[in-house]
Parts: sequence; C-alpha cells; structure tokens
Amino acid sequence: MLRVSRLTDYATVVMTCIAAHPAEVLSTVQIADETRLELPTVSKLLKALGHAALVESFRGVNGGYRLARPASEISLAEIVEALEGPIGMTECSVAEGQCDRESQCGVRGSWQRINSVLDNALRAVSLAEMLKPLAPGRKIAVTVKTGEATTE
Repeated sequence: MLRVSRLTDYATVVMTCIAAHPAEVLSTVQIADETRLELPTVSKLLKALGHAALVESFRGVNGGYRLARPASEISLAEIVEALEGPIGMTECSVAEGQCDRESQCGVRGSWQRINSVLDNALRAVSLAEMLKPLAPGRKIAVTVKTGEATTE
C-alpha cells in the first residue's frame, strides 16, 4: 500500500490547526491540546515544519507558532516534503543515478510520469483547502494528463 507516514499525516493536522487561527500565535501546548496529539510529537513536527519555512516561531511568554505564509500559499506537497523529502514513487523518479538498472530499465519513464502526476496533484491542493471539510458525495478528481486536482 502506498501511503504517507504517520508523522506526515500528523503534520497536516498540525498545519491545519495553525491555519484555523490565522491571526494568532499558538503555543505548542495549545496545538497539542487542539489536535489531541502528544506534546513531544507536536514539538518534533513543528521543528521540521520550521526548518522547511512553513511555520514561524516566536520566543517568550507569548511565544508560539504561526504560519510563515497564508494557508492558500502553502501546498500539501510542501508539507509532505518537509517530513518525507522529495516526492518520488521510486528512487529513479526523484533523481538520476540512484539505480544500477537505470540504463536498461523499460519502466522508468512511466514511473516518472506517474510521479509527476502525484507531485502536481499534491501541489494543486492548498492548506486552505485542507481546512474545508469534504461534503458527503463530493469527490476529488485528478486529471491524469496534467495532474491537476479538482473537487466535484
């Protein structure tokens, strides 16, 4: 099964929590309470998200975290990359020279095309869109040729 890690999933939860309070600086404890995640986990995630320049941190009595940019300008792909690294279905779809069989591989091009579709789909979904609940019966569709994600 293809899936993102649990930490990446939790990172999207943390980011949507912060995005739901755009005018506030939230403490790590507030974020942990609201998301019902363990405090050490939230701290670890905020550190990684900070290194990726997705959140800003503030020290002091009223310190905490807020988004580094508006939620509409942060893509789901950026959150995934902050925790997982470059998006790639296979090693060779991320960078050349990662596989000994690369020169005689008949499926590399197909994997690169699939990787591109996945990458484009994740980049097409903003954090602001993640805040909106998906109504029953509403689906997310991805146009395979362009990788563009749309909701129906």
